[in-house]
Order: sequence, then C-alpha cells, then structure tokens
Amino acid sequence: MGAVRRRLGLVVAIGLTLFTACGVDTPASSPSSPAPPGTTTVLTTLPQPSSTTSTPSSSAPPPSTRQPKTGKVVVLDPGHNGGNSGKPGEITRQVPAGRGKTKPCNTTGTSTNSGYPEHAFTWDVSQRISQALAAKGIRVVLTRQSDTGVGPCVDERAAIGNDAQADAVVSIHADGSNSAGAHGFHVAYSAPPLNAQQGEPSMKLATALRDGLRAGGFPTSTYLGSNGLAPRADLGGLNLSTRPAALVECGNMRNAAEAAAMASEEGRQQYAAVIAKAIEDYLAG
Repeated sequence: MGAVRRRLGLVVAIGLTLFTACGVDTPASSPSSPAPPGTTTVLTTLPQPSSTTSTPSSSAPPPSTRQPKTGKVVVLDPGHNGGNSGKPGEITRQVPAGRGKTKPCNTTGTSTNSGYPEHAFTWDVSQRISQALAAKGIRVVLTRQSDTGVGPCVDERAAIGNDAQADAVVSIHADGSNSAGAHGFHVAYSAPPLNAQQGEPSMKLATALRDGLRAGGFPTSTYLGSNGLAPRADLGGLNLSTRPAALVECGNMRNAAEAAAMASEEGRQQYAAVIAKAIEDYLAG
C-alpha cells in the first residue's frame, strides 16, 4: 500500500511540474500590435493578416469565419506631410492641377492654435481608417508612407489612385479658417466633372461620406459648401483623378471644440470610425 501511495505522489508531482512550465509568462493571450504599413517608396499597402502554422488560440475565430478579401481597393490620401516645412523649394514648385492650371506641389497645412498640425491629424486618422478597412478585407493604399517625408505632390497623389484602379479615393484634411464661428466638416468633389468617374460615382462617394459624418454626430460646415458638400474646380488631386474621389475637410482646427477633438485620440478614433463606415457603405452600394 505504501508503494502505491509513493507512485501516485510521483505522478502528481510530475503533472504539477508540467502544468507550471506550460503556464509561465504566456504571451499568447495578449493582443498583437497592428502591422505597420509597407515600406514601398510611394504606394503603401497595409498588409493583410497572414496564415500561420501554429495552433490558433481559443479566442481566435475558426478559419471559415474570418473576413475574406473583397477585391475592393481604397486609396487614402493623408493631407500634407511632416517634412514639407523643411523643403520649401520642393513643395512650392508648380505642378499640373487640371483644367489647364498649375499650383504648388503641396503645402504645410494648417494647425490648431496650440500647434497640433494638420499633417499629424490626417496621418493618424488615415492609419485608423486603414486598419478598419483592412479588417473587412478591403485592400488599402496610402499616398504617403510616413509623417516625416516631403510630398508627394498633388499630381502624384492623383496618379497613385489612378494607377491602383481604386474603387474609391478619399483625401483626409482639416481646415484652418479664422472666420468668426466657422466650424463643421465639408466634403469636396471635382465640379464640373472632367470625366465619367468625377460625375455620379464621385458624387455618390462624397454624399456617402457626408451622410456618414453627419450620422456620426459631426456638424456640417457653417462657412463652406452647402449641406456638407462643396463642389470645387481648384483642387488638383480631384481634378486629375480618373477614379471616384472626394476630399474630406474634417472640421476647422481654429475652432476650439473641433481642435480639442482632433488633438485627442478619442476624437481621431471617432472621425476614423465614421469615415471608414461611410467608405464601406459606398463600396457596398
């Protein structure tokens, strides 16, 4: 009887040892960081999740329920760039802007009164939109790969959308009006249209973005456009596009309330969520 008890004790001890070794510092349950954008010099595509040979965790959905790729392509154009201010010669050179006009390659953008820059806002919001769309199986291409570079010029940004044969091109911006009481978003589109894609498809995209932002609780502009829509003939990125394209001015960075929202992580996430949903609705329609 004593021998049996000794054998049982040995088995229990071995089992406890194995259980403890398997459970120490297990990182599998921690959420992984989002994959960074690709490193191509101009086109930056958010990578899709890759398959793995390891055993999925119990919290991961089975392969049959994971989101398939949709075949849709969205080009996101984060306005301006963090290095523009340091290269005035590069960004002030004239480039084609459509309708027989030229304009500066790019600009530095605006900022809040406290100094939070538009280029940082547009980059952050675009990254969040990218992640939301990629999670739905939509391929996302960015017109710039970081917030520390220069450009690209407005004609190059349009070419990226055209070359990608994008189903939608959405440029993300914020305005800087000092007019008293100026606040609210507006969505610009090329008008009068220069090609078929700038006609009904771009109008539908602009309207979907307008409706999505309004449904998300954002007020329409009090100083530009009408009902949140602004037809424009002077925006090179829209004029040169051969794909459905629209430009979102998310709000006025000189307005205290909107500046506070744009400078906060929570506010940027809210902008990104409603814009991503609006893009999905447009693609689904």
